[in-house]
Amino acid sequence: MKDETTDINREQLATRIGFLLVSAGCAIGLGNIWRFPFIVGKYGGAAFVIVYLVFLLILGLPILIMEFATGRAGRQNIAGSLRKLEPSGKRWHLFGYIAIIGNIILLMFYTTVAGWGLAYFYYMVKGSFIYLGPLEIELFFDLFIGRTLEMITWMALVVGLGTFICSVGLQKGVERASKVMMSGLFFILIVLVLRSVTLPGAAEGISFYLEPDFSLLSWQGIYAAMTQAFFTLSVGVGGMTIFGSYINKDHSLTGESIRITFLDTTIALMAGLMIFPACSAFGIDVGSGPGLLFVTLPNVFNQMPAGILWGTLFFLFLAFASMSTVMGISENVIAFSMDEWGWKRKKASIISGVAIFILSIPCCLGFGPLSWYQPFGEGTSILDLEDFIFANNILPIGALTLVLFCSYSFGWGWNNFIRETDTGKGLKFPSWTRTYIRYVLPLIIIFILVRGWIGTLS
Repeated sequence: MKDETTDINREQLATRIGFLLVSAGCAIGLGNIWRFPFIVGKYGGAAFVIVYLVFLLILGLPILIMEFATGRAGRQNIAGSLRKLEPSGKRWHLFGYIAIIGNIILLMFYTTVAGWGLAYFYYMVKGSFIYLGPLEIELFFDLFIGRTLEMITWMALVVGLGTFICSVGLQKGVERASKVMMSGLFFILIVLVLRSVTLPGAAEGISFYLEPDFSLLSWQGIYAAMTQAFFTLSVGVGGMTIFGSYINKDHSLTGESIRITFLDTTIALMAGLMIFPACSAFGIDVGSGPGLLFVTLPNVFNQMPAGILWGTLFFLFLAFASMSTVMGISENVIAFSMDEWGWKRKKASIISGVAIFILSIPCCLGFGPLSWYQPFGEGTSILDLEDFIFANNILPIGALTLVLFCSYSFGWGWNNFIRETDTGKGLKFPSWTRTYIRYVLPLIIIFILVRGWIGTLS
């Protein structure tokens, strides 16, 4: 274990707003912009949204608070924090190494998809879609992901940008870039929402999205709402633990976590308010599947007046959202190297950047030379395998580990968790939820874990 005096020289985020935006930027990503509108359209519209918000409150938020509390009390990455806080003789910190591997696996496929967003921003600026029909746009995407060298180039750009920003420093790099990206993201999204809701024919999409009809909600939809609430904050692998280690104890963690959850949820809700009216206006099914971002929406922009402008703004917005996540997860990996091995930030950034680039290449190859490998049947790829390992295994196991660690005496313990969480000004954690946290929440997480396996492998 490192000596606690090393905490004195630990980097800190300069401002409270910086902490909120960096943490929200790490959580906000493709899941908010693509998956949320897609599953809302598939599972019942406004009724689904209400159920999702309930699960976000009782499932995602408590685990987010636990990540921040572990990080702020331990003052290191997830492995170092667990090691510092665990009772003598226990080995909770071993999961911390698995969590960091999970972060690397996430980057192995997320950088590829983020590269698609950057590429489509470039193609939209060029006007590459303006003369293409719906079938031609679908063919464009299929041909694009099959051009392996181009895929690797865009992925390398994403990795390079994320690594460079982190290498500059926590305050001058990560915090400053997060403020710019998140401010730009909110501004662009507001502009796009205003344009979308004022389109002729948008009213039907707005009604479906905002007026609940619970007869449209199925048990499958309830499960989808549960998993979306669980996955949207990406808690369980230390992505938020590291930012908890960078803040002071001036404010309670419950209030800060609610603010971050609110920012994350606002982006998701506004993304739906942008996509549903636009698709309704042009008679396009928003539940059309994974091709929503890269096949369906370019068709929508083609039919809009000044479509190149709106399409360019959308994919810039997408690039900001995906890059903020890449940057946040990269910071977690880099901080692990600095804490555990004593590396300087520059060295940790360069080595982790090179490693992530090399490890991300198989995902790019999965749509070209390695497309024959279909781990879960026809139409699947290496990306699906990596996503399954991260989302269906490491993420829920990590969340379960944190819940047990923070609520039982054989871990850090409930009293220590509450003491750390409630330190500072602001809202206090409701201590009466102890029974729910200890007994019910673990069962929900186990259900998500088992159901994810059954759904993927059946």
